[in-house]
Amino acid sequence: MIQHHIEACAQVPGMQEILLIGFYQPDEALTQFLEAAQQEFHLPIRYLQEFAPLGTGGGLYHFRDQILAGGPEAFFVLNADVCSDFPLNAMLDAHRRQRHPFLLLGTTANRTQSLNYGCIVENPQTHEVLHYVEKPSTFISDIINCGIYLFSPEALKPLRDVFQRNQQDGQLCLALGEDSPGSWPGAGTIRLEQDVFSALAGQGQIYVHLTEGIWSQIKSAGSALYASRLYLGRYQITHPERLAKHSPGGPRIRGNVYIHPTAKVAPSAVLGPNVSIGKGVTVGEGVRLRESIVLHGATLQEHTCVLHSIVGWGSTVGRWARVEGTPNDPNPNDPRARMDSESLFKDGKLLPAITILGCRVRIPAEVLILNSIVLPHKELSRSFTNQIIL
Repeated sequence: MIQHHIEACAQVPGMQEILLIGFYQPDEALTQFLEAAQQEFHLPIRYLQEFAPLGTGGGLYHFRDQILAGGPEAFFVLNADVCSDFPLNAMLDAHRRQRHPFLLLGTTANRTQSLNYGCIVENPQTHEVLHYVEKPSTFISDIINCGIYLFSPEALKPLRDVFQRNQQDGQLCLALGEDSPGSWPGAGTIRLEQDVFSALAGQGQIYVHLTEGIWSQIKSAGSALYASRLYLGRYQITHPERLAKHSPGGPRIRGNVYIHPTAKVAPSAVLGPNVSIGKGVTVGEGVRLRESIVLHGATLQEHTCVLHSIVGWGSTVGRWARVEGTPNDPNPNDPRARMDSESLFKDGKLLPAITILGCRVRIPAEVLILNSIVLPHKELSRSFTNQIIL
């Protein structure tokens, strides 16, 4: 997911460094990824680990010295769980024309779906954010927050004010003996949306830059498939060389398909549309792949059919097996429709959704997996429908 973020940042002239901030313990895979990205994009890329989950703004304030090192003119803040064409240069141009502490990227959603996002009320002439509400209970605006920002260095001052206020609240909680969980989130926890944007809206500090480009949240596996489709479609314009082409003696390609150079794909396989095949994947004779992601090291044996699914790394799908899910796409007739992050369950039952095979799952020959989630390291001996397989 963050490969696209890094690539977009690397294309901004004058970009000095890329910092990844998160609470997760870095592992070998992340370290290797960052080393490869540094070599590819010729930029320093570092991962900064929070000592505790600090919210959407707490990490920015905690690592403020690293962010401001080198005296940047401004810095971008990108949420990791979004898919976009990242119009960062256009945002930088808008910032330089009229400098303000906060510039938010906004797009539109329909009235119903806007309630699931941060909603922005703007001055249509100046694009100042007059009002901001995170996930309102009633309709506020059809302009939503994309989770992509451009901040001036002085934007850290309001974060400092929130931090100091949290410290005072914490001391008050201790004085009153309110030490129960949830009574005080901690001074370092800062929510950009509620603590900063809502508080400063209408004060001439926050502005919005509207985009009509691609954008989606990635809150579920189904939205990951949709994001993959958006990125593959974007490659038609930005990186056509990354898309596989049908050639004599090669697999049949339908629509947008990405095949890693190290993958081995049999000539009789039929791929697409909207298929991404990772590093070291093996695709056997007669395989049919559609609307799916196959992660590195997976093997699809002869005559496998994989539809609307994600196959985890190192997994194997046996001969004549079928792995199929049900898509949950936005309404194609509504240009403002967004992906719905619906619950996986209803009345205690797993709802139809895309199928996910965890890492190193083994599906034997002639087994059907439909609308199911298979956790890692499972070897199945029979067919499953609408189940979570532990």
